[in-house]
Amino acid sequence: MTSTTDTVCPSCGGHVSEADRFCEACGTELNPGTASTTTPNSPALDTDTEPTVEINGLPPVGPCTSCGGTVGADGYCETCGTKAAKPRDHYSEQPAPWVAGVCDRGIRHSRNEDSMAIAADAEPGSRALLVVCDGVSSSLDSDVASLAAARAARDVLTAGHAQGIGTESSRGGAIVARLNAAADAASDAVLESTSPDSPNPASCTFVAAVLEDGLLVAGNVGDSRAYWFPDASEAVALTVDDSWAAELIATGISRQEAESGPHAHAITRWLGKDAPDHTPRTTTVRVNEPGWVLVCSDGLWNYCSEAAPLADLVRQFAAAHSGEPLATASALVDWANAQGGQDNITVTLARV
Repeated sequence: MTSTTDTVCPSCGGHVSEADRFCEACGTELNPGTASTTTPNSPALDTDTEPTVEINGLPPVGPCTSCGGTVGADGYCETCGTKAAKPRDHYSEQPAPWVAGVCDRGIRHSRNEDSMAIAADAEPGSRALLVVCDGVSSSLDSDVASLAAARAARDVLTAGHAQGIGTESSRGGAIVARLNAAADAASDAVLESTSPDSPNPASCTFVAAVLEDGLLVAGNVGDSRAYWFPDASEAVALTVDDSWAAELIATGISRQEAESGPHAHAITRWLGKDAPDHTPRTTTVRVNEPGWVLVCSDGLWNYCSEAAPLADLVRQFAAAHSGEPLATASALVDWANAQGGQDNITVTLARV
């Protein structure tokens, strides 16, 4: 047996031991010098070097945010010495004017382990693909794995356009089959992003929503979520968390009590080498009125879990930003940070 000495996290002051690699409270890496197990082809966006160069498709870091000076190759401003933000800390995507997403490190975590990958056709309300993966902080290289998983899933979903045999039920079944294939690809990407002999293999959650010609299909593994918020009808949570909290809620314990307990965010399914099962549970609904599709990580819903109040929040920010998805997603991320930003935050939206 290895003895451990209790200490505190240098970031949040939480209780940790010398054996811990990450803080349970805020996710801060406690042994920054530990060698990475990232494979050569893994998208390592958390690098501290060459911040002015585009990394894996994310925009390069611009001038120093403190003084406007030039950021050097070491990641620090050459004028005032301020450390530059990493490209992974905050990034956005908008493949079409009606679809957008924002991914942010939050306030408490030292790195962003959330990832998103989205795609859309140009015609509003036609076809949108939203994928969000949330790296498990206690596993190694979860930031690398989550990004690889999200992009692999999006690529599978983008490659096909389900038709079935012409009926709505068969088309829905074809979309579900493609979503399952996307989860398989995401799982494979996670496995490829971790060393075979890793003592704590990379893992992440998975959620995806596919909107195609009036059908909306969502599936998840873990506790990242998808919602449908029609303008004039009842808000719908499309996914059920794979978590201890969800199991407690199923037994009759109130949502507030279950989601505020000590094991509220302990997940029961995930993607990774030690995952018990990665087949997503899916839900299919027909979209026949205007509304918002929201796919997000728990960094957002932590502060507003119920579908109805979260829908009100989305509508409020959408109204304040003329219904523009990117501005609305950014406002939701800012709101979550204002509530404490205790986790990484990802918000992806499609306006139908």
